[in-house]
Amino acid sequence: MRKNILISGASAGLGEGMARIFAANGHNLALTARRLDRLEALKSELETANPSITVTVHAMDVNDSESVFAGFEEAIVAHGQLDRVIVNAGLGKGARIGTGGYKANAETVVTNVLGALAQSEAAMAHFYERKAGHLVMISSMSAMRGMPSTMATYAATKRMVAHLAEGIRMDLVGRKGLDIKVTTIYPGYIESEMNDKAEQQSPLIVPTEVGCQAMVKAILKEPDEASVPQWPWVPIGEIMKIAPRSIVRKMV
Repeated sequence: MRKNILISGASAGLGEGMARIFAANGHNLALTARRLDRLEALKSELETANPSITVTVHAMDVNDSESVFAGFEEAIVAHGQLDRVIVNAGLGKGARIGTGGYKANAETVVTNVLGALAQSEAAMAHFYERKAGHLVMISSMSAMRGMPSTMATYAATKRMVAHLAEGIRMDLVGRKGLDIKVTTIYPGYIESEMNDKAEQQSPLIVPTEVGCQAMVKAILKEPDEASVPQWPWVPIGEIMKIAPRSIVRKMV
């Protein structure tokens, strides 16, 4: 059992939802985010509902690499070791390329790409030292294909996250004596703080709890990759990879 789990971006949305499920399953948690007040409230809730676990909170701004490395070190000291790290913190800002939205797109790149890179570096350094661990990278179904309009930059960042995870898996090939796994999760449409302001909600969207249950179920199996919820996102993902652009544009 990967007992001690660090979840970034745990103050809301999918990170918060996964934290509740892992806590109920008996895992100790190191929760990180910028909004420490929300983490403290979640810590109190989880420890009250699950008195046998330990929950620690750590202020972490993934846009600041020093904050990331300091937050990881603090969490490692607090728990003794980390067994699983879920790189979940992300940003969904975006504008169609060529419409003056560079700043919003750049913020998304910094948070989703450089933030994931710093977290991966910190996690894998710890796992290599321990010779064990499970790195989980939260990508997106949008990573299956270049996306139009406001999703273009976000989808590109999530593709980079997926490729980074695959590169780390490549590094582990043939290395003996290591119990290190790397999983990429591709969530479909799940209710969260990131998308609750969207003008139109997809008919395929599922409640946060349902989506997070599917994510946790997949994470515990430690596959290389998983699309969640499995239905309908496994077949949709395969279609997205090969369908003409006109079809994909209608799908999203």
